[in-house]
Amino acid sequence: MRIAIVSDIHSNLVALETVLAAIGEVDALWCLGDTIGYGPRPNECIALMRQYADVAITGNHDLACLGRIDLRDFNPDARKANIWNGEQLSPENRAWLERLAPATAIDERFIIAHGSPREPVWEYLLSSDQAVHNFELFRQQVCFVGHSHVQLGFRIRSGFDRCERFMPDRLRTVALDGQSRFIINPGSIGQPRDQDPRAAYAILDTSTGIVEFKRVEYDIQKTQRQMVAAHLPGALIRRLEYGM
Repeated sequence: MRIAIVSDIHSNLVALETVLAAIGEVDALWCLGDTIGYGPRPNECIALMRQYADVAITGNHDLACLGRIDLRDFNPDARKANIWNGEQLSPENRAWLERLAPATAIDERFIIAHGSPREPVWEYLLSSDQAVHNFELFRQQVCFVGHSHVQLGFRIRSGFDRCERFMPDRLRTVALDGQSRFIINPGSIGQPRDQDPRAAYAILDTSTGIVEFKRVEYDIQKTQRQMVAAHLPGALIRRLEYGM
């Protein structure tokens, strides 16, 4: 099976449509949460995930837009954007989001969580020390996570204590060998934070055991114009062109 892994769309419809076009034909699509928040097109992004996502989970911004976690946990710009996003939601899109959990097991081999297995809503899983503790909390070979908006992965080999952290600039394609376990972040579609403004995602081929990190350019200025029209905070608008 060829599976698209997407995360942190953040209401960026232009980026999402560009990624879906680049992905082409796949057997399934897994969405790792934060479909909305920050950006200008929440209903349209949810509608596409309702159409294409075979599995979807929620993220902290999704929950904030629904009023299910305290908005005081967000900085003022994110808070303002989340309030606006929540106000735009249609009843059917709100109901779809309400049903989602922040983590779920796919099968015996794969599990997904928005932040991490240890703290699915809030943990930014960025270091090898964090990954070691998280590996203890799931039994599957591979966990896909989002939340940090950074494409990266962690590998721990059977019989070894050391956890290896890898980035796509060094390892664009990852072979899921049977002697290792992995935590992999496909990066953010709608608001990358790894100094690369291109939309990020990953493709998993279960037959070959290969995960490929992917990037695609999209019309950032179009999204920025939509954000200006929605009166969203200027800092959120500017950051898109810098990938931070």
